Amino acid sequence: MPAQSRGVPGPPSPLERFNTAPAQDAEHALLACLHSLRWALRIAGHRPYPDLASLLAAADEAAYDLSAGELAQALAAESLPALPEDTYTAAHTALNAAHAAYEAKFGHVFVIALAGIPEEEALDRVLTDIRSRLANDPEDERVVAAEQLRHLARGRLENLLGGAGNRVNDPRGATPGK
Repeated sequence: MPAQSRGVPGPPSPLERFNTAPAQDAEHALLACLHSLRWALRIAGHRPYPDLASLLAAADEAAYDLSAGELAQALAAESLPALPEDTYTAAHTALNAAHAAYEAKFGHVFVIALAGIPEEEALDRVLTDIRSRLANDPEDERVVAAEQLRHLARGRLENLLGGAGNRVNDPRGATPGK
C-alpha cells in the first residue's frame, strides 16, 4: 500500500482569490467587467461563490436588474474595439461609418459579444449586426444592448476568474465593443 502524503496545498484558484480579496479590490475588478457600481457591489457583496458557474449566474441576475441610468452609465464606459491590423481600409471606413451612425442614433457605442464567432468572421458579424440594429427603435435597442453588455460582462468575468482550463464558455466576446 503506497504511503499517503500530506500534500502542501497549491496556490489558491482565481475564484478563491476573488472570494477572499478585500471588498474594494473585488469591486475594482468587477468594474472592469461591467462599469456599474451597483452591479459590482452586489456581486462582491454576495461572496464567497462556491464555483464559477454560481458567480456567473449571480452576475447575470444582477445585470438583468440594471436600471436605464445604470445601463447608460455602463454603455458610456465601453469603447470601440481595435480592428485587426490586416483589416482592409474599406472595412475600416465602413465600420467607422456604421459606428458613427449608431452612436448618433442611440447615444452610446455599439456593443456586441462575439463568443464562439471565429476571428475571421468577427468583422463581418459586427458590420452585419450594427447595420441590422440601426433599424431598431431606441427602446428595442436598449434591450438588445443590455443583453450584449450582460454577455460581455460574463465573458470578462470568465477571463478574470476562469483560467485557461476552467472557462465555462469561450470568452472571446469579452472585448469592449465586441
